[in-house]
Amino acid sequence: MTLEQQSRTQNTVMTIAGLLIILAWMRYAQDLIVPFLLALFLAAIAATPVNWLKNKGLPVPLAVMLVLLTSIATGIFVALVLGSSVDEFSQSLPTYQARLKELSGGIVNWLSGHGIQTPETKALLNVIDPGKAMGFANSLISSLGGVFGNTFLILFTVLFMLMEAWSFPQKINAIYGNRGDEVLNNVGDVIKSTRQYLSIKTLMSLATGILVGSGTALIGLDFPILWGFLAFALNFIPNIGSIIAAVPAVLLSMVQLGSTATLGVILVYLTANIVIGNIVEPRYMGEKVGLSTLVVFLSLVFWGWLFGLVGMLLSVPLTMTVKFASLASDDARWLGILLGPGSETPEE
Repeated sequence: MTLEQQSRTQNTVMTIAGLLIILAWMRYAQDLIVPFLLALFLAAIAATPVNWLKNKGLPVPLAVMLVLLTSIATGIFVALVLGSSVDEFSQSLPTYQARLKELSGGIVNWLSGHGIQTPETKALLNVIDPGKAMGFANSLISSLGGVFGNTFLILFTVLFMLMEAWSFPQKINAIYGNRGDEVLNNVGDVIKSTRQYLSIKTLMSLATGILVGSGTALIGLDFPILWGFLAFALNFIPNIGSIIAAVPAVLLSMVQLGSTATLGVILVYLTANIVIGNIVEPRYMGEKVGLSTLVVFLSLVFWGWLFGLVGMLLSVPLTMTVKFASLASDDARWLGILLGPGSETPEE
């Protein structure tokens, strides 16, 4: 092995070791990093209405304060409306879990009566506890509440980010000099693509939540506001988020309304996901994601392991940021191409 090959190998090993150390630190410090990540992406979403107000002639500080106050008022209203549903659901949860246990026991007895029960089937029914699936909705709401526990820290961080964003180009030009415009263009592409994705995804998730909440309310299912909120929040999780959101509502409809209404609840979720997820959203999203299906799933696992629930919710925009940042660097361009769907060429 030549000296050049040894040096290259050592550099590769050192790079991998440094990356592993950074990842271990990020996982250890997730309580500090997660609020900052939330603030960063909330600021990216809020930048759209702030820009609109700025173009209408409002001063930047006034536009920022107006957007933040509107967001706070909306958050307080949602928390008040959702809080009562969560309390009622938590109180009723043991009753629903008991009824689900009776229902699963009836299935076991029916299988035994028809002579088609096997030890494997019985063991599978013992492992799959529908009552725990119902409790998942309650624990998920609690987890989301814990995520936003640092509300004031997140809001103040968003405020300062939005206020400082307009001086960012001058700082970049001061740091990089003649290369400032090139760096700004690269950073601008990353921010613009991420902001567009988050804005469109938020609107599509909101439409999904409204459709699910309205549909379950019309059917007569208890806690439609809760199911609408879960559909909205979990729609940010790619691939499996919509399925996870549907499971508790479908189980509740089985014990509350019966099999016919359960088919109606399933139809509501299917309609929301097919119409919005497969027709409306791709039309407006276009190629803004630019990630392969495998990368989307692996990013869900990786960011979920690194940052928990917030990592799962932000897995796609985080991976998009890594991709666009990699494409802007000659040394890391291979990573950006690897994360893509495979349709783009290096020149593109």
